[in-house]
Amino acid sequence: MKSTTTNSQECALTVIVCTHNPRLDYLQRALEGLKKQSLAKDRWELIVVDNGSAQPLEGRIDLSWHGSARVVVESALGLTPARLCGIRQARTPLLVFVDDDNILQSDYLETALRIADEHSFLGTWGGQITLEFESTPPDWTRQFWPFLAERPVPRALWSNLSSSVETVPWGAGMCVRASVGRAYAEHLAADEARQRFDRRGQQLTSGGDIDLALTACDLGLGTGVFPDLKLIHLIPPTRLDEKYLLRLVEGTHYSMVLVMAKHMGKPSRVPIPPLRRFLGKWLRFARLPARERRFFEARLQGEEEAIRRLLAESADK
Repeated sequence: MKSTTTNSQECALTVIVCTHNPRLDYLQRALEGLKKQSLAKDRWELIVVDNGSAQPLEGRIDLSWHGSARVVVESALGLTPARLCGIRQARTPLLVFVDDDNILQSDYLETALRIADEHSFLGTWGGQITLEFESTPPDWTRQFWPFLAERPVPRALWSNLSSSVETVPWGAGMCVRASVGRAYAEHLAADEARQRFDRRGQQLTSGGDIDLALTACDLGLGTGVFPDLKLIHLIPPTRLDEKYLLRLVEGTHYSMVLVMAKHMGKPSRVPIPPLRRFLGKWLRFARLPARERRFFEARLQGEEEAIRRLLAESADK
């Protein structure tokens, strides 16, 4: 019988899959991608965090192909609590976060380890993300594919500046040194507001991954992106619906203002008084097609709601 214990001297990284009520066919493809990794399985462990799924995952997915794989349950709903659970459970110096709809290229883990060895000054890093659509996407959605995590990476880039957005990795496939993960957990324990940056149930707020990535800069380390790290993000038809994308754009802009304020110390701009805002909107929107107006409005609503929250929090101090 194969042992299920991990030898901490040999095991180099932990793959953390956070999931809540997953599509089992997508999750199975994500696990198949992990099963095909070129890195020997005794070099990495696998933790699947079941984040309060209505039907518990234990016994519904097959992890028998990996000797150091386990399902753990996190009852506090939200992507941030799920990530923190994975960080607590991990027993290796490197963590790799994989969404339940991500398919890693077969050399992803091996490449992640190589980058860890060759770039000791980096605390977090990621790679390029390609979208795979279940149905043909309408042409008008193309400009919003970055909101669905599409990310080309033509060349390797890195920086130790929080303001260098080009080098900040996104959550899908993000590689994190365990020391950065532990520091992130400590920061969140001391700042409850940061625990609300990310997805929770049906909410489309985000930014917890950026907050985690930028923790590296707080520790004097850098962030980076590398073209050799490749994964596929599976996109169901529901994510191409205009109402969904409007909510996603609003939630993303809302979250980014909060995250960047946390790491750069101030809101990006001050809310515009109602009359000036109305006139400015009318002039700017006058020649935009109706759909573009709706998305522009969603972006403004997200940003201004975040700034109102920041100003309210500042006034309470």
